[in-house]
Amino acid sequence: SELYSNHCTESPLVVSLTLYLACLLDTVSTGEDYYQLLGLSKDASTREIRQAFKKLALVMHPDKNPNDESAHEKFLKINRAYEVLKDEELRRKYDKYGERGLQDSQQGGRYESWNFYRYDFGIYDEDLEIITLDWGDFDAAVNSGELWFVNFYFPRCSHCHELAPTWRQFAKEMDGVFRIGAVNCGDNGRLCRSKGVSSYPSLYVFRAGMSAQKYFGDRSKESLVSFAMQFVSSKVTELWEDCLESQTRQKLAGMLEGLVSVGWLDCSVQAELCERLHVTSSFTAYSPPGSSLEQRDHMLLIHSLDVKEIYSEVIQYLPDLESLTQDTFTDKLENQRWLVSFTFGQKNLGSIEYRKLQVLLKEASVKVGQVDCLTESRLCDAFYIQKPSIAVFKDTGVNDFEVYHGKELLYNVVGFAKDSANAHVTTLLPRNFPRNEKEPWLVDFFAPWCPPCRALLPELRKASVQLFGQLKFGTLDCTIHEGLCRTVSGRHSTGTRTLQAGSGGSLPGHINESKVLKFIEYDLVNPVVVPLTPDNFDELVRQRRPNETWTVDFYAPWCGPCQALLPEWRRMARMVNGIVKVGTVDCQKYHWFCQQESVRAYPEIRLFPQDSRSRNHYESYNGWHRDAHSLRAWALGSLPRVSVDLNPEDFKQMVLRGRDHWVLDFYAPWCGPCQHFAPEFELLARVLQGTVRAGKLDCQAHGETCQSVGIRAYPTVRFYPYLGSNKVRGGAVVGIIARSGRRGATDECWIQGQNQRLFTERCYCPGMLERPYWQGDAVSHGPSDCTLHTLLSDL
Repeated sequence: SELYSNHCTESPLVVSLTLYLACLLDTVSTGEDYYQLLGLSKDASTREIRQAFKKLALVMHPDKNPNDESAHEKFLKINRAYEVLKDEELRRKYDKYGERGLQDSQQGGRYESWNFYRYDFGIYDEDLEIITLDWGDFDAAVNSGELWFVNFYFPRCSHCHELAPTWRQFAKEMDGVFRIGAVNCGDNGRLCRSKGVSSYPSLYVFRAGMSAQKYFGDRSKESLVSFAMQFVSSKVTELWEDCLESQTRQKLAGMLEGLVSVGWLDCSVQAELCERLHVTSSFTAYSPPGSSLEQRDHMLLIHSLDVKEIYSEVIQYLPDLESLTQDTFTDKLENQRWLVSFTFGQKNLGSIEYRKLQVLLKEASVKVGQVDCLTESRLCDAFYIQKPSIAVFKDTGVNDFEVYHGKELLYNVVGFAKDSANAHVTTLLPRNFPRNEKEPWLVDFFAPWCPPCRALLPELRKASVQLFGQLKFGTLDCTIHEGLCRTVSGRHSTGTRTLQAGSGGSLPGHINESKVLKFIEYDLVNPVVVPLTPDNFDELVRQRRPNETWTVDFYAPWCGPCQALLPEWRRMARMVNGIVKVGTVDCQKYHWFCQQESVRAYPEIRLFPQDSRSRNHYESYNGWHRDAHSLRAWALGSLPRVSVDLNPEDFKQMVLRGRDHWVLDFYAPWCGPCQHFAPEFELLARVLQGTVRAGKLDCQAHGETCQSVGIRAYPTVRFYPYLGSNKVRGGAVVGIIARSGRRGATDECWIQGQNQRLFTERCYCPGMLERPYWQGDAVSHGPSDCTLHTLLSDL
């Protein structure tokens, strides 16, 4: 097995050795350990990765080491490590395959000056009061029910840096009253665009059930506090003497909202009441339910005027969560959703903060309780609870629950509880693991220490809601149930698989809600990748119809590059569905057949073309890039052309004077975007065949013709419809103008002719890049839903 190449090879004489090495491939890395380079553990958070890299960058940067000839190479290593580990998808590939899984990515080859890392990099990473949010946890945070004030900034923005000291002071003063957040729009551009952020810094207040409120005032701390306090709606009842400042009382009311009523009594005004209550001096106190100011022995006297200290004393004095025991557990959880905190006797401020959960989850109809595993060890053992944990139990029985594997911050727990209570994901144990089920299951075999594994869990919850009744979802912790994971998946490996009546299929790669839904549609319900065997290979591939083209991936499940290719192969199959047949052959299962087909390295990608004189004829893919777009371009490039080349006379007679609808590609042979666009146009021609004719006009050879119809850039695509009379000479320019020019934006699709807008529609273009779009006259990669085909079909 050659670990240094992007193929896995084997010799027929060393099959047993190769298969033995396969057991180690998941953990073997061919280069330096990226985590060790940055001094991190494998469960490091994104923030910890940035902090570690910045610390090293300031010391190792070539600008600080001008006399060290190796400084550049050393810095490239840590920069490469950072670029990979900060990216969720690349990190997942690296964790699973090592550097072999990163062969198609070139991150880390460029870096910034030392000043950038000193002054612009991770502005708020060192501030404990400011929570750095990213795409993965933003929605859960702002929808948790707590009040958030978020600063959207850009690292190179001078105004952002001017605001930073004030924002830090503001965060220290308001910490605890509401959450102070920051989003780096340089790293999270998609998140910022989705929230309508178009300038920096942009400051917004968020709260569940409330529209985001943007701050437009001056950027002084006093103005920020005044604006933010408008959203602290808790009332302060007039009770006692004003020993706390008015704003301090309001802050305290916000921090204790729903838990404790905050009041004050001014004895200079209410002298008679104070005398009746025997109040002779100023004091601050907490009065528990059922007591009064006259019962001083039952009150908690507080000697501090600091809002945080008062909050800390009061929150510890509040009643603890309801205790659940072996005897009461089943009855309490029947027909009721619960969030249960499993503890091991320890109490800290974080666990004490959980007392607020009862208020924050009240609207979600989720009750809150706790189990002390030191006294209820049998109960905890029954659910394989081995450390302090949180779980949500649904209202369908104690075996339907989900364990939480995220940050222990209050807002994260609240977000999890709300999502999990409404989702249909079950934490699996040996006793409830699906075996020979009639209904299909999607099971995520994961490790809690793996950040990409944790990032997948919210996506599974979303997908489980969409597919409720069609597919069941489960998770299995392979650090606890190692034997079961090895038994089911064939080796100790994380990943996501479908299980149905004893059969299974894997779902590798970066997974989100959209990908899970596509997997169900294209891999289970209407599979686009055909599993080929020695029995059906001859019938489907060798005896294919004259107009059929097949692409086949010969792979081995143990081969790292094969695993890295698999999600791209499936994606490519969806992109060419209906045009090119796509299949796979498992060379571990059918080793003798692959040897017979002279397959010596994995993955081996072959194309069996249509109208071939020899049914055994094939072309091997020798390209370096194995992404879906490169594979798709290669496959489509083998198809016979449907579009026709036109000369000036053809254009005049067939297009302008003819009775057919035409779509034309005006191009130049030297134009790079034209070359990239060529297979796309050919695909369009094939899809519209029989309805609209497709032609290409070489503007280098026929410049006068192109200039006469106003062609100024290449490629330009124009549609010439036949509407019962002579066509407009200029045709209709077909294009898509992207307002932001970035993925995930809401774009405007339009067709224009003779300076008049003939057709307009609004379309949402998802972030998944699968087909090009036309931005003005230039071709760039863009969303799949905004395609030329969509425009022509609608027209």
